[in-house]
Amino acid sequence: MADLDTLALALPHATKELSDDGRPSYRVHGKLFCLHRGLRPDALDPETGERLGDVLMFRVADLDVKELMLADDRGIFFTTKHFDGYPAVLVRIPQLERLERDELEELVAEAWLTRAQKRVAKAWLAEQGIS
Repeated sequence: MADLDTLALALPHATKELSDDGRPSYRVHGKLFCLHRGLRPDALDPETGERLGDVLMFRVADLDVKELMLADDRGIFFTTKHFDGYPAVLVRIPQLERLERDELEELVAEAWLTRAQKRVAKAWLAEQGIS
């Protein structure tokens, strides 16, 4: 989670807000790109049936990207019915350690790019040497 915080807040205009129970959400220009979800009835532990309190939501570019990520053989990414038709993937916090740091960095940056203003995103991409 410390890496997530560092990576998200390094992006231009990114901000962090904490919910009443301390769960972070990350925004750019007021638009959500990543969030630590609260307990929801749609995300249950398959073994215990208890609501999961360790779920992060990341925006993705579109539903095709979402499907590619969900097809990852490692099983890191998942979704729920709540997110059907919505460009986002879910990750349980303990699964973050299965991602290489550069993968996490790409996941956060891609989420940020979906919400950043086009001119800000274009400038950031140019700084990164990505066209």
